Amino acid sequence: MLKKVRIATRESALALWQAEHVAACLRAQFPELEVQLLPMTTRGDQILDRPLSQIGGKGLFLKELEVAMLEGRADLAVHSLKDVPMQLESGFVLAAVMARENPLDALVSNHYSSLDALPVGGIVGSSSLRRKLQLLRQRPDLRVVDLRGNLQTRLRKLDDNQFDAIILAAAGLIRLGQAERIRAELPAAIMLPAAGQGALGLECLADAHGIRALLAPLADPLTTSCTRAERAFAERLGGSCQVPIAAFAQELANSPTTLRLRGLIGTAPTDLGVASNWQGEFTGLLQAPEELGLALAEQLLAQGAPSYRCAM
Repeated sequence: MLKKVRIATRESALALWQAEHVAACLRAQFPELEVQLLPMTTRGDQILDRPLSQIGGKGLFLKELEVAMLEGRADLAVHSLKDVPMQLESGFVLAAVMARENPLDALVSNHYSSLDALPVGGIVGSSSLRRKLQLLRQRPDLRVVDLRGNLQTRLRKLDDNQFDAIILAAAGLIRLGQAERIRAELPAAIMLPAAGQGALGLECLADAHGIRALLAPLADPLTTSCTRAERAFAERLGGSCQVPIAAFAQELANSPTTLRLRGLIGTAPTDLGVASNWQGEFTGLLQAPEELGLALAEQLLAQGAPSYRCAM
């Protein structure tokens, strides 16, 4: 039995909350275990003057944490699963996916209560290509302006009247005790979330068998299956590249052994002015989530959707 584990985490308030949550779960499961946090700044946190899609994508939030594990300074890392590339660097594994918080996106505004209430030409803050594509599909008159930074930074810019509204993941606001800032949840019928949104992914070295055994009890079976379907769909279509892509799986209420997966992919970023998108859904067995994700991806490819396979 391990006596101590060290958790690598980004330094934002949300990342620290997530790491502390994992630490508390580990302490509850293993009362004799000493758990320490190793807060770090990643390149994704440092470069804020350009959209993430232009500087290397989601992997920029992982690199320094993975180096800390390789160098023996940390034993695991905690991530928002939506920020984890579909293909991890060689030698790493997602050891557990924890129970999901609210997976939807949220409209945050000081003056407007819904997407429809925003004025013509209203300014909405978001750097997510997925959100931009779906926002403009609903409201092509809006101006969607890049917005980077941690959750507090984004809220501060909204409060400084730089935007009429911003779009954030509901889970982050709920976890930081700011659910009252949500003016409206954006249902999946309007805005499909990112693959893995609302879930926490625990990463460690693939050969760290003691750590993997320690993390196994923290995994949530349903969330694991849903996010495996979502990530398989996104990976098949190039979800680790910088493209608008969304995926959301749910257990069917009348069939607990069946998942319903909805997915979307849009044209490349340079085409967003005249964007096209392909969207569909598929149902499959809860116990075969990857097959479900691949089946939906193949369905969209057969309809003419592009595949953005990219090198890691």
